[in-house]
Amino acid sequence: MLNIPNILTGFRIFLIPIFVLFYYLPVLWASAAAAFIFCLAGITDILDGYLARKLNQQTAFGAFLDPVADKIMVSVSLVMIVEHYAVIWITIPAMIMICREIIISALREWMAELGQRASVAVSWVGKIKTVAQMMALFLLIWQHSIAMERVGFAFLYIATALTLWSMVVYLKAAWPALNETS
Repeated sequence: MLNIPNILTGFRIFLIPIFVLFYYLPVLWASAAAAFIFCLAGITDILDGYLARKLNQQTAFGAFLDPVADKIMVSVSLVMIVEHYAVIWITIPAMIMICREIIISALREWMAELGQRASVAVSWVGKIKTVAQMMALFLLIWQHSIAMERVGFAFLYIATALTLWSMVVYLKAAWPALNETS
């Protein structure tokens, strides 16, 4: 259970309160430091999955904890940018993203109970959504310039569209099981 990929995932969870603390520090470099920590967490996410496969260290604990760590970091980040910008044009995409994560997590859990977890495995749309979402959050956390924020807003809306698209892909894959009568 305790291996390099799981340690990296645990480290990512450890970074979350540090990330929040740095974001709210009353210093000029706080948002840059928070963006760096967010980026570091993203790198550990890529690295833990790669190492788990490369070193053949995939575990049930890691398979459980990795998406939990991701969802917590993303949800916390979305709440922070909603609080910072305090406008509906940021709140609605954040709401859609958080709701989608809850829906798909519940769907995956339910499909696993039916023995059909593979039918709702991560798709390429979900992976592209994640990249767009991470770029948006990184840029909106850093807030280095108006141009950077505008690019962040663009990525946020791209990620929102991909969020909805990937949710439809997952629901469509699960539809036969969802549509069964008991």
